[in-house]
Amino acid sequence: MRAIFCEQLGGPEHLVLRDVPSPTPGPGEVKVALRARAVSFVDVLMIAGQYQVKRELPFIPGGEAAGVVSELGPDVDGVKPGDRVLVPGGLADETVVPAAKVTPLPDAVSFETGAAFRSNYCTAYYALQRGRLQPGEVLLVHGAAGGVGLAAVELGKVMGARVIACASSDEKLEFARQHGADTVINYGKEDLKDALRRVTANRGADVIYDPVGGPYTEPALRSIAWRGRLLVVGFAAGDIPKIPLNLTLLKGCSIVGVFWGDFARREPERFAESVRRLGDWYRQGQLAPHISATYPLEHAADALELMAARKVVGKVVLTVD
Repeated sequence: MRAIFCEQLGGPEHLVLRDVPSPTPGPGEVKVALRARAVSFVDVLMIAGQYQVKRELPFIPGGEAAGVVSELGPDVDGVKPGDRVLVPGGLADETVVPAAKVTPLPDAVSFETGAAFRSNYCTAYYALQRGRLQPGEVLLVHGAAGGVGLAAVELGKVMGARVIACASSDEKLEFARQHGADTVINYGKEDLKDALRRVTANRGADVIYDPVGGPYTEPALRSIAWRGRLLVVGFAAGDIPKIPLNLTLLKGCSIVGVFWGDFARREPERFAESVRRLGDWYRQGQLAPHISATYPLEHAADALELMAARKVVGKVVLTVD
């Protein structure tokens, strides 16, 4: 089978395509022929060695995919060859995963949409649950046109919040509006703290959803509402901000860590329930994953270059040739 390998840390141009033996599933595992694989900014950080979780070289980047079960290992129940599934797969033709990590993909959902859905919406929903978002509250979303940001905009509206979308261009903000944002802030043009106070009549946001980090976290926190919640989702800006802890005292606010991957591993029953809830909202038409571009597997570096340049709206997916 073919697989994309990171053999040295750096930019996407260092990725290589290799032919390697097809994997064999062991006890409790299934092999899946992948039809679509989504890429994310986490992949850009991972191959550069800048992500908080380090992987040993060489490795196959990628973390979410959709495909068809092709082979079962011993002692597998509830899954059969031919099943359409979502899996935590990498940038390869095939992957082997524990059967417990396989999520059914309904026939009505395309492989591309499925690959773009799982990680983004599960991350956003888990974050908003951690933030105890309530109907009528104000939700501020950083990076609102990216994959996890756009998911948070849509879910915020589904959960009854007033959503303020933040992004670095008017084009991205218009896209966030189309997906439900009530108010937008271009933090490439405006001072974020002043703009947030202006659009909330000096009250601030109740929940700040932050997958960006860098220079945008502290200004938003300085404008947070009393008893607000800052959700630390990621650091797409590249820098991990250092927060003056006196702000939590002055605002009576909370800083909440969001690590969806460990949530799925540590609390599988709650994770499964969240996937079911998200599936219901999708079938009701309340969630609309957006795929801005597709590439064949061998052009994975081009897809990640697009991510690194912050030119992606929604998600980029690698498909079968």
